[in-house]
Amino acid sequence: MDSDEGAGAVESSAVHPLVPYEGDTILEPCEGMEFDSEDAAKIFYDEYARRLGFVMRVMSCRRSERDGRILARRLGCNKEGYCVSIRGKFGPVRKPRPSTREGCKAMIHVKYDKSGKWVITKFVKDHNHPLVVSTREARQTMDEKDKKIQELTVELRNKKRLCSTYQEQLTAFIKIVEEHSDQLSKKVQNVVSNLKEIEPIDQDLSQRR
Repeated sequence: MDSDEGAGAVESSAVHPLVPYEGDTILEPCEGMEFDSEDAAKIFYDEYARRLGFVMRVMSCRRSERDGRILARRLGCNKEGYCVSIRGKFGPVRKPRPSTREGCKAMIHVKYDKSGKWVITKFVKDHNHPLVVSTREARQTMDEKDKKIQELTVELRNKKRLCSTYQEQLTAFIKIVEEHSDQLSKKVQNVVSNLKEIEPIDQDLSQRR
């Protein structure tokens, strides 16, 4: 788990437009920038990476010890860190592939705030390698991601609507059961009351015999 790099709850002093870029100008991340969700932060930084000329890597996160929810996330460059060679007793196990990692430290750290927003608490801008804008990168396009997010949103909305329908049906069923229980209870009470009224008459008839 990643250590929390923010200090306490973040109080943002400014609200930034939640768009990847404005016109031909790249909107650069900055501390205090807010997002509606973790996914929104990922989409923003991914588009920033694409336009600047690097590939985003989803890195470590910090989770709540109470319920396991993600509370903070690091997003960085795919050249972050270094590849560690795996060696056997007699040298390399297999021919090592060219490493794409160069120890780049460029990243953002986003944290869930008590306001309900996800806030950038740390931004490292500089890369230690050339940035190359390429359309050949083996990565999802924003159109594909937007389409997937839209599909998941629609599916979630349908699930919520179905859940709400089931809840209404269950509530109606419980109400019917309660009504029948009340009616049955009243009938039982009437029977008991009638029996109590008949009992003295029955005793009187028995005495006269």
